[in-house]
Amino acid sequence: MKFTPPLQSATLLKRYKRFLADLKTPCGHEFTAHCANTGKMTGCAEPGFNAYYSTSDNTKRKYPHSLQLTENTFNQLICVNTAIANQVVHEAVQNGLIKELAGYQTLNSEVKYGQENSRIDFLLTDEHKPHCYVEVKSVTLLSQAEPESGQGYFPDAKTERGQKHLRELIEMAQQGYRAVLFFAVLHEGINQVSAAAHIDPKYAQLLTDAIENGVEVIAYKAKISAEEIKLQEKCDFLS
Repeated sequence: MKFTPPLQSATLLKRYKRFLADLKTPCGHEFTAHCANTGKMTGCAEPGFNAYYSTSDNTKRKYPHSLQLTENTFNQLICVNTAIANQVVHEAVQNGLIKELAGYQTLNSEVKYGQENSRIDFLLTDEHKPHCYVEVKSVTLLSQAEPESGQGYFPDAKTERGQKHLRELIEMAQQGYRAVLFFAVLHEGINQVSAAAHIDPKYAQLLTDAIENGVEVIAYKAKISAEEIKLQEKCDFLS
C-alpha cells in the first residue's frame, strides 16, 4: 500500500481521547490529527516520538490530518492506523504474496457469518476447495520488559470483540471450512508473535482452544516507510 503523496514528518506531542493526537511540524506549527486506533497503543505513542501523517483533501473533515506512523526511541517504525492492516493484507492476497492464502478464485470483504452477528474480514472462495475465512489483527505491541527480544503480543488490551471473533472462527473450522487468524505485524521491532495472556488471559485461552479445533494462525511482518507499507516476510507465532 503506497502513501500518495508520501507521509509528512512531525513530532508527537500527545495522544488523547482515543482518536486524537497533537503533532508539531519541524517549523514549529502545532495541530491536531485524527488517530484511527482504539487500542492502548502501549509503546507506540510516547510524547517526543517521531510521527508521520497524511493530509486529506476532504474539506468536510474536522481534522484533515491523520496520524499514520510513529517511530520509537529504537528508530523502529510503527503503523498506528489499524485500518491499514486489512488494506495491506488484501493487497498481499491479491498479489499472491501470502502463499498460505494463494490459489482462490474470489476474495470478498466484510461478509456476514457465524452465530454472533459478525463480519469476516476476508472470505476466500473456490469451487474446488472449502471456503476460507480470514480474520485480520494488527500487531504493534512490543515487549516492554525486553524490547530487544523482538517479542510481540496481541491484544494490547482486553478485547471482547476479539474473543467473539475467535469463537466464530472455531465454529467455521468445526463446520469443515478453513478458518485463519492472520496477524499483520506492523511494528519493525517485532519478529515473533504470541497471545498476550498477561493482558487478556481469556483471549489467550480461546486462541489455544481455536488452534486445537483447527483454526490456523499465520503471521507476516510488514516493511514500513513514509512511502509504502507492504507485507514482506512470514514470522513466527509462538503459542
